[in-house]
Amino acid sequence: MPRGYEVSRTRVKDERRLPAGVRVIALDERGKELTTREFASLLGQPSAFLIGGPDGLSEQSKKAAAMVIRLSAMTLPHALAQVVLLEQLYRAASLLTNHPYHRE
Repeated sequence: MPRGYEVSRTRVKDERRLPAGVRVIALDERGKELTTREFASLLGQPSAFLIGGPDGLSEQSKKAAAMVIRLSAMTLPHALAQVVLLEQLYRAASLLTNHPYHRE
């Protein structure tokens, strides 16, 4: 990641135990679609991105989230969703630090 950005992966088996002190963003194929620049604007504050298991996230978790976004209109296996999310985090952080990785 570009300097100033940190990413960590935490496995939460019980959705009722969401991270405290951060904005929670749920990932769901029916969520809002964002451009890379719009996604980059989310990095202005600490956030936790929730990726569901085989059955997705519960309605309770999606309602508790500050927002629900999608990485794709297609259903992705959660391991692949992690890779796509990490790529988008890297691309967004690169955009915000004026690194030449991002191209528009």
